[in-house]
Amino acid sequence: MMIVIDVMVDEEIEGEFTPPETIAAAVMAACTVTDPDTAEPEVCVRFAPDMEIRELNSQWRGKDAVTDVLSFPMQEPDAIDFDESLGDIALAIPFVLQEAERLALTPEAHIQHLVVHATLHLLGYDHIDDDEAVIMQQLERQAMQQLGLHDPYPELQA
Repeated sequence: MMIVIDVMVDEEIEGEFTPPETIAAAVMAACTVTDPDTAEPEVCVRFAPDMEIRELNSQWRGKDAVTDVLSFPMQEPDAIDFDESLGDIALAIPFVLQEAERLALTPEAHIQHLVVHATLHLLGYDHIDDDEAVIMQQLERQAMQQLGLHDPYPELQA
């Protein structure tokens, strides 16, 4: 078995921002910080226009606003099977590119962080309450360190 990352780019999105192998590395980093014996997962990542993400956010989360990334898990968090698809990730690329510029990050580094973040959601992690947020943020930091990238939460204690 091998890692399967299906990257779909909407026809409205121009340019190449992150190669598939970089996205695959971000997915694997998120998986291995939660389970070092992770098999090779399957995830679909979609680069979409802002309006599409806004519509999905409204439909699935009841929030009529664009957001940087959405995740759609295909499995129950307490029964993750790496032989099956973990789910789908959708990124609002124009929004993400503006966010990267505002944060003084390269688009690739920011996209990798968002893929790590969304993959953790696919694995059942969340940040709804403070305790869950602390756990998820620590996992994100570990995954980003594994990738040799920036600390997404430098304000937190190590």
